[in-house]
Amino acid sequence: MATLLHRLGRFSFRRRGRVVALWLLLLALLGGAAALFSGPTTDQFKMPGTESQRAMDSLKKEFPQASGGTGSIVIAAPKGEKLKPAQVAPVVEEAAHVDGVTAAVDPFKARSISPDGRYALVQVQFDTGAQEVTDAQRADFEKVGADARGIRVEHGGEVMTSKVEVGSTEVLGVLVAAVVLVITFGSLVAAGMTLLNALIGVGAGMAGLYALSSAVELTSTAPILALMLGLAVGIDYSLFITSRYRHFLTEGVEPEEAAGRAAGTAGSAVVFAGATVVIALAGLGVVGIPFLTVMGLAAAGTVAVAVLVALTLLPAVLGFVGHRVLPRKQRNAEPNGSGSGSESGSRSGNGNGNSNGSGNSGSESSSKEAFGFRWGRAVLRARIPLLLVGVVGLGALALPTQDMRLALPDASTAATDSPARKAYDLTSEGFGEGFNGRLLAVVSGDDATSTGAAAKQAIAKIKSVDGVLAVAPPQFNKEKTTALLAVIPKDGPTAATTEDAVHDIRDQVAGIKGADISLTGMTALGIDVSEQLADALPVYLLLVVGLSILLLMLVFRSLLVPLKAALGFLLTVGATFGITVAVFQQGHLAGLVGLDTSGPLVSFLPILLIGILFGLAMDYEVFLVSRMREDFVHGAEASQATVNGMGYNGRVVTAAALIMASVFGGFVFMEDPIIKSIGFALAVGVLVDAFIVRMTLVPAVMSLLGRAAWWLPRPLQRALPNLDIEGEKLQERTVPAQREREDVRV
Repeated sequence: MATLLHRLGRFSFRRRGRVVALWLLLLALLGGAAALFSGPTTDQFKMPGTESQRAMDSLKKEFPQASGGTGSIVIAAPKGEKLKPAQVAPVVEEAAHVDGVTAAVDPFKARSISPDGRYALVQVQFDTGAQEVTDAQRADFEKVGADARGIRVEHGGEVMTSKVEVGSTEVLGVLVAAVVLVITFGSLVAAGMTLLNALIGVGAGMAGLYALSSAVELTSTAPILALMLGLAVGIDYSLFITSRYRHFLTEGVEPEEAAGRAAGTAGSAVVFAGATVVIALAGLGVVGIPFLTVMGLAAAGTVAVAVLVALTLLPAVLGFVGHRVLPRKQRNAEPNGSGSGSESGSRSGNGNGNSNGSGNSGSESSSKEAFGFRWGRAVLRARIPLLLVGVVGLGALALPTQDMRLALPDASTAATDSPARKAYDLTSEGFGEGFNGRLLAVVSGDDATSTGAAAKQAIAKIKSVDGVLAVAPPQFNKEKTTALLAVIPKDGPTAATTEDAVHDIRDQVAGIKGADISLTGMTALGIDVSEQLADALPVYLLLVVGLSILLLMLVFRSLLVPLKAALGFLLTVGATFGITVAVFQQGHLAGLVGLDTSGPLVSFLPILLIGILFGLAMDYEVFLVSRMREDFVHGAEASQATVNGMGYNGRVVTAAALIMASVFGGFVFMEDPIIKSIGFALAVGVLVDAFIVRMTLVPAVMSLLGRAAWWLPRPLQRALPNLDIEGEKLQERTVPAQREREDVRV
């Protein structure tokens, strides 16, 4: 692996003009394809195989006029007054003339007037699904009643679901990332080059994704997630390879060889770090939920592009900048003047932790370079207390997870000034929250007689269920073979009582003979989605943990290091879930993230978070531990190799974590609650994993294990291929003369 990537790095460096031109051409072609073939995104969550989805599909066939998207218009008179038919009729008539509307029901005829006569609810039926309603139709619908005098008119329902769009707030994360890069590198050239490299990669990945969007149905969150991850890992992978390139330059290595070695060593770690992210995200397909599979594959694609860019485009760009990637002071210094001392100490001698091996010489004497070594030695001295405090503390943070509730988002968690939220609040005020979570019972029989009889029995049984407020009279299709029953629950769509009511209704109607009765609607669909995801969560977690053990065993040729990494990942996930539940569900400090209303977590957040955090956690594990193993196989004593890994790569991991957290944190400022919660959870998860688990608990455990950390049973040693990500073969083949010079200096 290291030898192959070494050749690729040198090739890209030598042919830098052609490589850059090829990437720019590819970016232009993908951009053109995106412009020509991009299709609309959707906020519809389909769940093949569930009762609610089967009922919806049946409606499209048997009762097409009732299968389209629905909207609602809430009308309210001033306090103390009652609505009059003359005030409501013009609004109903105007709604009926909106393009695509098949029916607008007069609330006085449908008896959808509040008991005090102050509120009215107009149900509007469209001829297409909510996701097929155009922006122009939605805008016309929202204008209905704008000229009404003396009454308040709000617009809600399925068709008023707002689209998720990338806004200016995400730029904040990129700006913070730029600042971190400048501080880390001490060079505007290095920082700008790294950021530009990542932007080209994410641009190519996103363009390719949009080019496929006309053939593949994308949820509106899929491109945002792909952008989040592609940008974050693109910067981090470039940062890691550039840092190693700079290190080799300070040792006096020629730029082309330095680029090759950086690609062979750091690039090997990037390949496996990226592979873990890609596999974890692609693994979302095992859950069997199409929209989640597409989200995972979309994000995995941008990560794969980020890896390719880091391995090919980055060495080419390094060929153009050469030594300018170093700070001015280092460029003017003598070769080998910085960075070589402690590097040679860790590689030469016996690695006993004395003299140069401790990291106190060369450039490590500066505060910036020495911090990682000082932190590593501090962790080793206090490893037992730090382990106890870290594990107990993360366990305490995970406690709120036991109260976690999952649901698809509804208008109750939308921004308070959004049309959907205003309509939701006004409906709840006049009729109760249950009117925002209408359920639909679909009764399908062989003929009109059997359907009618079954519908009558269903109404009686549904009314007897606790949590049901009312059941509307049946609506029949033309053939009288399908009846539609509107069921109004007492509480909102995400309430636990509504979930219980859905299960009770299904149990009650299951015994009715003569017809097939299914419960559907957005509320029932949301409950089915949440339950299926909750059932898949343990399976996916087991898959991810097992995958991490196998991959890291392959990478590090160790049994205990993968087990330690997997346990650390579980601590990260637990703490992240706990903090997210405390803020988004329980409402603690919700105002700090701009959350108007707390509520259940979006149902796919936990499983998505596990997949993404697994990949990112393995990134940091590979970045840190690969350097520990690199020094260990080159002769350093186990505890000193641990300190060296922290010293040389701890600073890079710190910068990478701050950059990722900044990019993810930028999405917290979006109004959409789904993106807000994903951005928050990822930012928190990255900070917890990088600074508590990887930078503290990992070196503490590694120092306790000592040489045993690198033990692998002989049968596994023979069975597993030696991938050499630490570049041992590369070192032996390309650096014998360099080692002799280092020994002389020591």
